[in-house]
Amino acid sequence: MIATRLWVAATAVASIASPVTARSFLPFSRDVANAEADPTLSKGQIFEDMLSALKTMQDTYFQPWLGTWPTAIDWTAAVMGSHVAGALSSLSRGFEQKELAESIDYRVRENLITTYFSQLISYYFGQDAIAIRNEAYDDILWVVLGWLDAIQFINYHAKLYYPSSPIADPQGGIAGMLRNQTWYGNTWIPPFAHRSRLFWEFAVKGWDTRLCDGGMNWNPRLEPYKNAITNELWISASANMYLFFPGDDNTSPYMAGASGPHDPAKPHERKYLDAALDGYAWLSASGMTNDQGLFIDGFHISGYNQNSSNTKCDVRNEMVYTYNQGVVLTGLRGLWTVTGDDRYLRDGHRLIQNAVNATGWDLRGDRPVDDLGGLKPGQLPPWRGLGRGGVMEDQCDVSGDCSQDSHTFKGNYFHHFTAFCAPLDVAVPPASSSFASGSVAGDLAEVAREHDAACSAYAHWLRHNARAALATRDGRGVFGMWWTAGLLNLGGTSGGGGAIVPTTPDGDGERGVDYRTYGVPDDDVWVPHGGANVAHSAARNLPAAAAYRSGQGQVPLDSSRGGRGPGDASDPNTRGRGRTVETQGSGLALLRALWEVENRMAR
Repeated sequence: MIATRLWVAATAVASIASPVTARSFLPFSRDVANAEADPTLSKGQIFEDMLSALKTMQDTYFQPWLGTWPTAIDWTAAVMGSHVAGALSSLSRGFEQKELAESIDYRVRENLITTYFSQLISYYFGQDAIAIRNEAYDDILWVVLGWLDAIQFINYHAKLYYPSSPIADPQGGIAGMLRNQTWYGNTWIPPFAHRSRLFWEFAVKGWDTRLCDGGMNWNPRLEPYKNAITNELWISASANMYLFFPGDDNTSPYMAGASGPHDPAKPHERKYLDAALDGYAWLSASGMTNDQGLFIDGFHISGYNQNSSNTKCDVRNEMVYTYNQGVVLTGLRGLWTVTGDDRYLRDGHRLIQNAVNATGWDLRGDRPVDDLGGLKPGQLPPWRGLGRGGVMEDQCDVSGDCSQDSHTFKGNYFHHFTAFCAPLDVAVPPASSSFASGSVAGDLAEVAREHDAACSAYAHWLRHNARAALATRDGRGVFGMWWTAGLLNLGGTSGGGGAIVPTTPDGDGERGVDYRTYGVPDDDVWVPHGGANVAHSAARNLPAAAAYRSGQGQVPLDSSRGGRGPGDASDPNTRGRGRTVETQGSGLALLRALWEVENRMAR
């Protein structure tokens, strides 16, 4: 998360900076300060639930001797690392606040932080960095973001609790040495930075200007497919490399070329910023949104397998996933931090509001658009594009057949939502800064107020989702995938039993290919000629791919995918893969987003 504003030198941003103009980021006037308080979920309770979610995730799923979450796959484990790093930043911030600082001994607080940070260090060694560098470009980029998240936590915690400059000690000797040592976490910045740099360099190969006039390709072993997630990851990873990568003089492994070692990498190199700017310019012009303002999944190129001369992205996959509406938010926040151009904040808030609306939530009225009290037992509210009843869903949630990929999606959304909605630091920058001085600094303060107000306006929607998600926890405290089941109390209590009957179909034939749930189809749109085995080695969740191709894209509500049987009929979240480390990470990310926004409102 961007904890502090980084003012960069004029030579770095003079060519792209633009005047800041203050404006509202909400499409309506709203007095957030006078919004009705919700007594059922206090800020203290949210913090406690967030800490409990982290503890449950690590105690249940993390194995220190392996240095990973064994039930995760490579890319979802990288995301779990981001969730741990983000949660540590929030815990560090929370423990610094007066009520907790005075009630909990600092040794207890630091021991808790150190416990989970040591597990993050363990994951550095447990991560299969050799295998991931040969996977798809999106898998590679999750690694970049994960270790940059860890670096941000280290910088934040060290600055908050440990001196950054020597303290004069007339006694000298061991007393002076102990008083002036930095936090041990700083030791791990160089290896984390090195891995981030390596994987960003691996990902560069995915950027292509020959096809579609630019954009990141998803998978080098499949037909060209330029999808939202890979491009959003490229934008966010590149922006964070520019902002938070501290430099790297480690030339091994994989950094030596035919002519010798690469030069040491320096912080704030222009190539990272250019990559983020070019990536967002391409994504913005790609037409990769639907009529609800949501990102569809991506584009193929018609005729590519028939030796056509066409190079345009003109075959849309209309599938909509939750994480495609969130991952770019980190990049947008980073681009604003560098340029001061409030267009990036405006675009981010518009995307958040489109996503909120598509869950069936009325932001102006702070309530679901549908009357949930009028539903019959087992009946669901209408599908609104990204959820129902004001609760975020992926389309596989209702049928219980989500893949391991899909189990991670909502958590990704809320992790990057939190990064975007961090308070803006608009302290007057040094004179060398290019875009914020004099009267513009006043405009920046206004932009910060409007950003703060808009993020606070999402609080009740976050609470609504948090209450639903918390109600899906089992006896171990593990979150389920389908949060709407918690909202509606589905599963045999309070009239929630019986068949689950959607009020409207969840798909009308225009959904596109849900390859994240059912695997990559074995056809010439996705697979190179004679490359079926390549596709099968690259696709995820392949046992379900055949079912998808046979037309079973929407399974009965009492069916299961993932090899675990139909589950407990009284608990919809035991279907399919059931509860997983990925569903737990998603619950943690949601609670963290809510706590950070509530913490802002209490300032």
